[in-house]
Amino acid sequence: MRLLLMDTCGSEGSVVLADTELIERIVAAESLPGRTASERLVPAVRRVMESCGWRLGELAAVVVVHGPGSFTGVRVGLSAAKGLSEAGGVPLIAVSRLALLAAVAEGDPVHAVLDAGRGEFYYGRYSGHRCPQESLLMRDQVAVAAEGGTVAVCEAKVAEALAELKPRVVAEPGAADALPFAVERAAAKNFDDAAVLDANYLRRTDAEIFTKPKSSVR
Repeated sequence: MRLLLMDTCGSEGSVVLADTELIERIVAAESLPGRTASERLVPAVRRVMESCGWRLGELAAVVVVHGPGSFTGVRVGLSAAKGLSEAGGVPLIAVSRLALLAAVAEGDPVHAVLDAGRGEFYYGRYSGHRCPQESLLMRDQVAVAAEGGTVAVCEAKVAEALAELKPRVVAEPGAADALPFAVERAAAKNFDDAAVLDANYLRRTDAEIFTKPKSSVR
């Protein structure tokens, strides 16, 4: 099973090709330095595909990490994934970045926490690959929600803010970390509908926050 995996949500993006029939499943990978996904993502996908001689139509699925994270990065990655899925006529799988963080940290349960800015945090409680809900929480709310289990973070700012919870600091997850989720979903034919799939923002954009509501008076 051949898969194209993409992550453009964090401080550094990544594109990965994986083949589950091989002992070394990761056959090609390319990093997207800084927040350059909008310019580099599609060319990077083209390069890794051409380097392996793969075609879009041969893929079992296009896999994308669809947030939470950088609004621009999330939007760019999801848009590209949808376009590639349609162009190749192959299924689409979206995976939460919080789920990847929890999987990297290991433990049961794992409380995955990412910086959301404005003193807020993206939070998800995971048991294996199962998560009842992801939320946008304030610091005190995280402290209450994360009682018991392992608190997993990948950002120094979050580790400092939640120091009293003794978080486990792990490497920032990337596209390759979505592979176990993708294999599980593809085997179960649990694909996403590109027509209705939305970004996993967990919060409103600045435009939505600062746009004044229209008056209902006519």
